[in-house]
Amino acid sequence: MERTIKRKNTEIDRLAETLHATQAIKTFTAWCNSHLRKLGIHIESVAQDFRSGVNLVKLLEVISGGEIARLETGKMRIHKVNNVKKALDFVASKGVNLIGIGAEEIVDGNLKMTLGMIWTIILRFAIQDISVEEMSAKEGLLLWCQKKTAPYKNVNVTNFHTSFKDGLAFCALIHRHRPDLIDYNHLRKDNAVYNLQYAFEVAEKELDIPIMLDANDIASTMRPDERAIMTYVSSYYHAFASSQQASQAANRICKVLNVNQENETLMEEYESLASGLLEWIEHMIPWIDQMREQRASSISEVKARLEEFRTYRLTVKPPKTEEKGKLITDYNTLQTKLRLSNRPAFLPSEGKLINDIERAWDNLETTERGVEQHLMSELIRLQRLEHLFARFSQKCDSLAAWITETKAFFKKDNIAEADLNELLGKIKSDDAFDTDMGIHRERLDQIANLAQDMVQQGFSKAAEVAARSQAMNGLWENLLVARTKHREDLETARETQEKIDTMRLEFAKKANPFNNWLEGAREDLLDTFVCHSIDEVNSLVTAHEEFKACLPEFHQIFLDIQQLQQEIDVVATFGSNPYTNLEVDSLGTKWNELLQLIPQRDQLLQDALVKEKKKDELRKTFANHANWFANWTAEEQTKISESTMGPDLSLNEQLAYLGELLEEVEGYKPQYEELENLNKMIQNEVIFNNPYCKHTMESLNVSWEELHNSVARQKNAVENQILVRDSKGINEEQVKEMKSAFDHFDKNDDGRLDHFEFRACLVSLGYNVDTEEHLVNHNADNDRHSDFERVLQMVDPDMTGQVTFNAFMDFMTQEASDMDTAEQIIASFRVLAGDKRYITPEEIRRELPAHQAEYCIARMSPYEGHDAVPGSLDYMSFATALYGQSDL
Repeated sequence: MERTIKRKNTEIDRLAETLHATQAIKTFTAWCNSHLRKLGIHIESVAQDFRSGVNLVKLLEVISGGEIARLETGKMRIHKVNNVKKALDFVASKGVNLIGIGAEEIVDGNLKMTLGMIWTIILRFAIQDISVEEMSAKEGLLLWCQKKTAPYKNVNVTNFHTSFKDGLAFCALIHRHRPDLIDYNHLRKDNAVYNLQYAFEVAEKELDIPIMLDANDIASTMRPDERAIMTYVSSYYHAFASSQQASQAANRICKVLNVNQENETLMEEYESLASGLLEWIEHMIPWIDQMREQRASSISEVKARLEEFRTYRLTVKPPKTEEKGKLITDYNTLQTKLRLSNRPAFLPSEGKLINDIERAWDNLETTERGVEQHLMSELIRLQRLEHLFARFSQKCDSLAAWITETKAFFKKDNIAEADLNELLGKIKSDDAFDTDMGIHRERLDQIANLAQDMVQQGFSKAAEVAARSQAMNGLWENLLVARTKHREDLETARETQEKIDTMRLEFAKKANPFNNWLEGAREDLLDTFVCHSIDEVNSLVTAHEEFKACLPEFHQIFLDIQQLQQEIDVVATFGSNPYTNLEVDSLGTKWNELLQLIPQRDQLLQDALVKEKKKDELRKTFANHANWFANWTAEEQTKISESTMGPDLSLNEQLAYLGELLEEVEGYKPQYEELENLNKMIQNEVIFNNPYCKHTMESLNVSWEELHNSVARQKNAVENQILVRDSKGINEEQVKEMKSAFDHFDKNDDGRLDHFEFRACLVSLGYNVDTEEHLVNHNADNDRHSDFERVLQMVDPDMTGQVTFNAFMDFMTQEASDMDTAEQIIASFRVLAGDKRYITPEEIRRELPAHQAEYCIARMSPYEGHDAVPGSLDYMSFATALYGQSDL
């Protein structure tokens, strides 16, 4: 079909190149007026006077001698289009292909297409059979003789009598068509009888033309009978035209077979590409799923998965995205070629439809969606568990040290040798120890809660944590046993020990809480932390500042304890404080250590604040890039949807523009890769939220891919419009006008119109359709709506209520198309077969090129008619199969 379109366009182009426009308009106008004057009609120019279609219909009626159809008298564009379309339908009914010539182009005054249309009409009605150009049969036959004999010396055909007397004209006609039959260079003008007899005998023997004239009579007669000469010469014309007809039939069959073979190759390529893409998707979905389903046991494992997924998205998937776009583009192009060549639509194998490809791709992207977010969540979860484990270990170490220290105290306490004051002090110290036990019991509970939290979250060291927690419970039980025994020993000795040193008791009551505060403060200062925002760091800084603000108060408590110890030392001449094992020196050491930890904590918080500020700057940098990139992709989408549809751009210019736009989009790939690098830095810094930006890398990746796909889809749409333009013969202005009208009524921008929108679109293009009232109020006797229903049967045969853009374009152009049909191919094979209902392999190989001959023979079924001969083939079923009307 593409070759046919190019051949037709080439013929039109050659006409435009050969004849200057004004000469062509003048010549064709004169020819048309020579017929229209029979109706009393005179036109000024074919360039303008056929635009309404009225004069064109009148011209065809007068040259064909019949009536075409009732004309529409309205002045709207749709009335003109309908009139021209009726004329073109009539020409097509006479077996003439009008590929590339559409009614809309004639109405719009397209000069090139108008001249092509008139020339096609002249070919059919003025030159067919034995007519040549615009002349009568006689003049045409004479002109044919003149053209065929022009290169030959001593031949000058000016009439059908004296010009043929010497016989050289007859010999020249035979030699021009069959140089193997006549040795023209040895003929002499003065040997008329020999020349005539030579031509007559060769024509009779080799061309099956009976001898109708006597050589001597012709040579000796001053003016031979004109009618006799014409009758004989016409036999030459038909004999040579018959062989030419066979050649044309063979060429037509070759052209159709070429189209069929090319389409089969495209179908095989589609099947192969679709199979490969579906297999890749089927392979990738489980691989992506396992990233989300398998729980990671370490931070390094999560980071490795993140890097693996990022590599897949940046290097593995993009080529497949392009492959998918190419598959859809090739599919659309193939269907367009099949539709334009009057072939049945291509139906891929089961499971390989475009919808199947899109469904599989959607499943892939659904599987991808959330994987990166899941891995980031896993990373934060594992970091939190590591932090909990550090706190757990620190609390376990602290509590274990305290239990060990307390048990050691119980063991070394010499109750038996203590005096009364010491015993009373020990008993009261033991009472004060309950407070300390309660505080440390809370720490044991905290350890158990931390252990339970880590075990429930599947921490990789859960077994170690559980064992350590259980061990701490055992240590605590041993402490309780030791403490109970110690208390029993004190009660036993209490009967003999009654005095108590009130001052030491008071010291213990002050020193123990102060010591607990010191230990708690020390734990807080040594406590590790993980922050994810500046606010979190600031909250820790505020808490730390509040802690430092209370230092003077506790410093005073420490001074009071020191003062109390000094008073005890004054009155106590022996022994130690039975109420506590704490000493002022140890408290002083802890106090000094605490003061040293404070600036260290200050530095850690400042470092954390600096780090979070850097993270915040990274968030802002990513946000600036992402917001710009999102705006840029939106602007590019606008360029695609609006700029390429500018009224001053031709389809070829649009195609070139889209190519430049695709290069421009590719030129922004470094910005996209910069965003990926920023996103990787954010992930490495474990930054999970970004208040400065609503865009994620996943959404930007979708926008990037959609931008690529939009350019590719628009480019494919323009390519298909060019294909329709070139194959249907409509010009770019008409394509734009059709698309502009369709887009205007496509309110949902989904490429479809409902029936009322479609009717309004036709009206806007000047197409004559029934009013809405006629569509609603009709009965069996009222067929005024039948035209529009006929149109609906063409554009929406399943009555879905929707008309697609392709169906709309097909309707606006198909009735003006000149397509190869099964009937034409059957007629061509009948010529090759010599009017038989079957054809033999020898006849096919004689007339067709070798590779196409074998193609036909391999696919033709045996002929089974009563007149069949051995090896005969059924060319009729083969021709109908080529157009989907039977199985090949």
